[in-house]
Amino acid sequence: MPIDLTNVDLDLTLLQEIADGSDEFIVESIDMFLQQTPPSLQDISNALDEMDWATVAAAAHKMKATLGFFGMLNSQALVQQIELSCKTGSPDVLDLIAKLDQVQALIATNTVALLQIKEETAAKL
Repeated sequence: MPIDLTNVDLDLTLLQEIADGSDEFIVESIDMFLQQTPPSLQDISNALDEMDWATVAAAAHKMKATLGFFGMLNSQALVQQIELSCKTGSPDVLDLIAKLDQVQALIATNTVALLQIKEETAAKL
């Protein structure tokens, strides 16, 4: 059954172009996302709790590339806003928390879709 991607912040066009028909590359890339993204989100959350703006900005900066690779442009934009806000040195904490909550919700939905895509793609290997 095809996956409905209408409710996710996910565009795999770039991944598919780079994969050039390699299902193995797609599966490995999704595994990379699953290994890197939850710890990055946790790093941002922990640093936010500690009001360590430099660490929040650094973790957000690192995460943007992965989100862009998977076409998660809304998530990427929110993470960029978090990064830029923290670089000012005195961000609005409630705004950061709200943006992080949005990112986490989008990524949770995207993760479900990526797991389905991975399962279907891996079945073809």
